Amino acid sequence: MSSHIHLLCKATNGFILSDVMRDFKKYTSKKIVQTISEEPESRREWMLRHFQKACIHLKREQEYKVWQDGYHAEIVETNWFIKQKINYIHNNPVKEKIVTLPEDYYFSSARNYASLENDLDVFILVLF
Repeated sequence: MSSHIHLLCKATNGFILSDVMRDFKKYTSKKIVQTISEEPESRREWMLRHFQKACIHLKREQEYKVWQDGYHAEIVETNWFIKQKINYIHNNPVKEKIVTLPEDYYFSSARNYASLENDLDVFILVLF
């Protein structure tokens, strides 16, 4: 999606999910700003100003803020819940009328589940 991201993820090997999300946001924020700054992008000035304005309320010094604070983690305890979340994620671009079929959205794991080419590394969940 152009304005948000959905992830079904798990912290392993002693990592804590909140730390993983913090590091993910920090790394991707820097890469997003770097890419906007270095690549030809007609909305460059608008986007960078938008990310700068998002810092106005912050107590600590920060030049750009790409992600909202927090994240909406939910505990996954059943296969039914996993299937529900995967279906929601895959159908989000369809609901927003970006594509007709979930696998048509290039940046979706729906392409992986449909055995189509994708630049995303995805672990396909086999559920019973």
